[in-house]
Amino acid sequence: MAHKFEIYKDKAGEFRVRFKYNSETMFSTEGYSTKASAKNAIESIKKNGPDAPIDDTTD
Repeated sequence: MAHKFEIYKDKAGEFRVRFKYNSETMFSTEGYSTKASAKNAIESIKKNGPDAPIDDTTD
């Protein structure tokens, strides 16, 4: 699979989510105290991401 969400623990012991495409990390989230919260973040991204507007600040 070319893309995936990955849940991992950071050095502080918090759960984080990173999105990988072809083994390259595209983005990662803030830290969450529970794995359930990290999973909720994934579901939110899946649900809300496709309709998110693009904010181009390069002009």
